[in-house]
Amino acid sequence: MIFGKARFESAVADFEAALAAQDAKRSGKAFVRLQETFGQAREAELLDGGPRLAAVLAEVPPGPRAVVAVLAGACVERGADAVRCAPGVLAGLRTALTEAGRFAEAWAATGGGDFPVPDGGEPGEEIVERAGFEAAVGWWTLPQWEMAAAAMLNHSAVRRGPVERDELLRLLDAVERASGRRFTSLSYALLVKDDEPLIVLHRESGTGYALRISGIGDNFQLHTLLADALIGGGHVPGRAPSAQEVAVCRDTPGQADTVGSFDLMAPDGSRLWNEGTPADIPVVDGVRLLVLDSPSYERSWPAGRFFPGMRGDAVLERALAPEETARWFTYVSEAEAEAGAEEETGAGAGAGAAVG
Repeated sequence: MIFGKARFESAVADFEAALAAQDAKRSGKAFVRLQETFGQAREAELLDGGPRLAAVLAEVPPGPRAVVAVLAGACVERGADAVRCAPGVLAGLRTALTEAGRFAEAWAATGGGDFPVPDGGEPGEEIVERAGFEAAVGWWTLPQWEMAAAAMLNHSAVRRGPVERDELLRLLDAVERASGRRFTSLSYALLVKDDEPLIVLHRESGTGYALRISGIGDNFQLHTLLADALIGGGHVPGRAPSAQEVAVCRDTPGQADTVGSFDLMAPDGSRLWNEGTPADIPVVDGVRLLVLDSPSYERSWPAGRFFPGMRGDAVLERALAPEETARWFTYVSEAEAEAGAEEETGAGAGAGAAVG
């Protein structure tokens, strides 16, 4: 077939048929055509092709499997049904994490040393000899699985579905500890909360608030949305973020410079860093409990969303009654003395791995 005349939909069909026939040569050719034709694919082809590619991932050989997952993720970013695509992609992610864990064990057992850095190609012969092919591929393709999985987890319907997030986080943590490498986008995507109750206490005014947070990738984003709900809503004093600063943290593309309105504190008086996630907020009596102190110094960063494709929100449900607020304050200690100034760069905003 002449290059440029092939269609993505026919490449998907050929790929499915070749896998079903276990025809390695034909599937290899179709795999190349998938990549060649994706950029010119029409919307209807992407809507149809994404779920079809995700459905056959388990049949794809380990080497090209992650690339097919990335293509499915790119289809989702351009409108394909994430709920239909997610089971195949997240199952593939689990396999890759499991194999990467085996790679870590084999690497340590064969002399250790610095982990090899995936270069976008295939693991070399020496690496395969030390760990085995599938384990080496598991480690080598984790950045691609991170992109594909983040594309799925951008969607609240996927996050609210039957995703074994605790198991995926456990596997990921083991790989990160062994390798010394962080897969921040994957970790943060798996930690995102939806319809999560949050009790917020404002120490200076002695007031308390019940909120519900969803789709927030990091605490930079949470910080701005809390300032909008509480300061912008006229409940506590301080600097309220502008409408644009709030919009880019909720659902508007881009970034906007902002200045911190609070120090985010745990009930035990320790600092919760803006670079962290809402999952860092301790659970007290069954609910996450956050304390807001006046800012100890001025901090600025570009407000935005860690995952640009994920809608975030922090909804104020009600102000707590004084007696309820007093009860929550019984769990709160004085803030710990600052050991040094925090450097806030806003590295999280917009740092989610883009697919496609």
